[in-house]
Amino acid sequence: MRLTPINRDTLTRALAGFESYFALATPARAAFDLIAGSRAAFDAPYDTPAHRQAALDLVMSFGVPVIHEKPSTAFSWDGHAIRTQSEASVLVHELAHWQIAPPDRRHLPDFGLGAGPETGCVADADAARYASDTVKEHEELMASLLGILWEAVLGQPAIHAFVEQNWLEAWKRPAAGEQFRRTVDDLVSRGLIGVDGMPYPGSAATAEISIRNSGQASADTSTIADAGPSAGK
Repeated sequence: MRLTPINRDTLTRALAGFESYFALATPARAAFDLIAGSRAAFDAPYDTPAHRQAALDLVMSFGVPVIHEKPSTAFSWDGHAIRTQSEASVLVHELAHWQIAPPDRRHLPDFGLGAGPETGCVADADAARYASDTVKEHEELMASLLGILWEAVLGQPAIHAFVEQNWLEAWKRPAAGEQFRRTVDDLVSRGLIGVDGMPYPGSAATAEISIRNSGQASADTSTIADAGPSAGK
């Protein structure tokens, strides 16, 4: 959920201020530049059929099983498969959680983090929660940023999720930049992104997906998920 409204004028100032926190030739600056590179799409359509298909292609390139149902029918991740009938950014975010979750939690609904905002079986997901608050918050931050970087790689308007998931909240404070830098460094250390900020593909097909969908746009519009980095999947 977006905490503070950001219009295009504010976005320009916020991105400039955020950029100032990162030295050149660092992973944080590279990741930021990937995301900020989509700023021109701030007013463009998002969550289009093309975006959703690209997100689904990405998930399947990792060999992750899918169920073509809404998460509200059960779980976003039921321990075996991702339910795909949700916004493109939500689907990519769920893939990021799958990448981040340790093997001993992949068999749990919603990765043992408790119910996400899309999940229908809330009580069951919460009952299966295994991770502590600290672990959950850390993984939510990583999944948020990894998902946003995937959107940027796919040529989608990643800037929407970056704003919607509150990475620019309190952008005037260096602590906001420090949180971003730490999260980027964590993703690099886990081998999920390179020092150039680019997520590592699940297969050679992922690179083809990126090329095929780069810069795609559609006149169809929908809604983007209301989720914060530490407020649920």
